[in-house]
Amino acid sequence: MPSDTLSDRFPLFSAASPETVEWLLSVATHHDYPADRAIVMEDAWGNAVYFIESGWVKVRRHADERLVTLAILGKGDFFGEMAILDESPRSTDVVAMTAVTLMSISAQRFIQTLFKDSQLHHRLLQLMVQRLRQTNLRLQLRQQPPAAKLANILTTLQEAYGAPVEDGVEILDIAPKDLADLADITPEEASKILAKLTEKGWIVRSSDRPVLRLKNTRQLAHLAGRF
Repeated sequence: MPSDTLSDRFPLFSAASPETVEWLLSVATHHDYPADRAIVMEDAWGNAVYFIESGWVKVRRHADERLVTLAILGKGDFFGEMAILDESPRSTDVVAMTAVTLMSISAQRFIQTLFKDSQLHHRLLQLMVQRLRQTNLRLQLRQQPPAAKLANILTTLQEAYGAPVEDGVEILDIAPKDLADLADITPEEASKILAKLTEKGWIVRSSDRPVLRLKNTRQLAHLAGRF
């Protein structure tokens, strides 16, 4: 992968020096995972940071004898940085939702690079703060109606990973159970809201691909309380 492509594909590397990018490319390893395969496991020690080249993954945690989805990540994002930064076992599982291609960089080399390139270090902090702000927004919405909370999740996913098409933006067609976990609502509520949004024509499920087309992103953002 050319260094300019790496910077374009992964926001984390947009501020890194060309020398840093070249070095990371030289030490990176690439992996392919099928859908439903565990990529990293909870309680395992962190030994690498992973970057999503294609596909979708979900981050989940065991809670009260059930699995709860905490986040869904797509192309251009990364995971595994917390376990290597605080040198502790991983607190979550990461599972492929679709076929996934990843690039990994070992913990030692990634930490070394952060020390050498202050701009990369700063950019990592910015993106981690951005994730924290998104979590805070979800907490602020806890008292809002279920539709507003689900609309916020859909809006966040399309802003981060959506693929623009002629009549909207496409994201992965995510199971109601996972959306419900993210929105802090029940799977039944998620299914009913998705059915209502489909009836309104705001979202459309593809008949031949596992994608959800958001046709009225502005109204979804209004419903989420973004305006």
